[in-house]
Amino acid sequence: MSFTVAIVGRPNVGKSTLFNRLVGKKLALVDDTPGVTRDRRPGDARLMGLTFTIIDTAGLEEADEESLQGRMRAQTEAAIDEADLSLFVVDAKNGLTPVDTALAEMLRRRGKPVVLVANKSEARGSDSGFYDAYTLGLGEPTPISAEHGQGMLDLRDAIVEAIGKDRAYAKEDVAVTDVDIIETADEGEGEDEEPAYDDTKPLRVAIVGRPNAGKSTLINRFLGEDRLLTGPEAGITRDSISVEWDWRGRTIKMFDTAGMRRKARVIEKLEKLSVADALRAIRFAETVVIVFDATIPFEKQDLQIVDLVLREGRAAVLAFNKWDMIEDRQAVLADLREKTDRLLPQARGIRAVPISGQTGWGLDKLMQSIIDTDRVWNKRISTARLNRWLETQQIQHPPPAVSGRRIKLKYMTQVKARPPAFMISCTRSDALPESYTRYLINGLRNDFDMPSVPIRIHFRSPDNPFEGKKRRT
Repeated sequence: MSFTVAIVGRPNVGKSTLFNRLVGKKLALVDDTPGVTRDRRPGDARLMGLTFTIIDTAGLEEADEESLQGRMRAQTEAAIDEADLSLFVVDAKNGLTPVDTALAEMLRRRGKPVVLVANKSEARGSDSGFYDAYTLGLGEPTPISAEHGQGMLDLRDAIVEAIGKDRAYAKEDVAVTDVDIIETADEGEGEDEEPAYDDTKPLRVAIVGRPNAGKSTLINRFLGEDRLLTGPEAGITRDSISVEWDWRGRTIKMFDTAGMRRKARVIEKLEKLSVADALRAIRFAETVVIVFDATIPFEKQDLQIVDLVLREGRAAVLAFNKWDMIEDRQAVLADLREKTDRLLPQARGIRAVPISGQTGWGLDKLMQSIIDTDRVWNKRISTARLNRWLETQQIQHPPPAVSGRRIKLKYMTQVKARPPAFMISCTRSDALPESYTRYLINGLRNDFDMPSVPIRIHFRSPDNPFEGKKRRT
């Protein structure tokens, strides 16, 4: 049975840097600005033969319970209660503060094992801060440098001593990560069968949208607990946080992301890092839910986010949140449908669901729309059916003639799914107009029931063996 370790400490002592060092990847955002981390983030750690779950937490500060810092503190305390061991990180370079003393007292009251970690011990003048750490009454501090990877062997030994050898080296049945996102390879090219949709496979879903659209509140409602930090302040979420839960027997891995503002407004380095993390979550998700604020929908940024998701080839679902604040729901719903069709022509047939993350209204319908959209995103069509369809399309609407010779579409096959992509062999592929490509894409959507997902068609002309050769006279 594995064990869980929480990294705690005041802001800017290097907790996220240590987290990234232990998981072996730059998953948590790191910046010189204090208080970058706000939500608790779990990950799979490996440390010289040890494997355990590590939780990165927000910096602990004394604050009112209702303030943002107070709510961040509550998230960190929840992580401490969940963990079997705490790594209490102090800054050896800058020394102790009264906050460190208060945190040490809080950890003692919890009665759980604590390893005192003196980070930044490689810095000049860090000796005094290291020896001051003895005054916290939590035993001998372990000197490390999270940034440079120094002292990791001593940290391993301290963890083993605190948790016990039997617990530390117990074999795990399954190694599961709650954070890392692994992109699965697309299916092989040119398969002729139409495989059945696997509704047991875990599904990765990213929740994106403008700041303060209610993304974290929506995920908390799905989970039935206050797992993610929420509040009236815009831009609370910074890291892309992964949570896992079951919906009707299927594992759903859902990623909360930072709110995405217009590029011109993103000036601070930290916000750029948050947006980059959100873009990474979009690229490695399967289905993306774009959360709109139903009280002010279809802002320019909303449309740009939808376009971004579709250009990345992800399956998209629209969620009109804060539906509990709408009075004339029928009129607003009709208006939203009209604007969706008019403003998002590239996403014809996209599923749009009114919801309330605050009350939980409409969440089952949203999840069903996510599953249905993912089913279409994974769809495969046999080559025989495609070629019969292509022949019919050419009869109904023949391709245009170029220089007096009509372009002929000869053969069609699906080269990949996720999203569906097709290859058509034809003459003069470079001369085929964009309008005819749109005609074929719309036909695929209608005839094979493929709404909302991106569809890509590639045209290829057969090689001419005589091209470039001089004609003999």
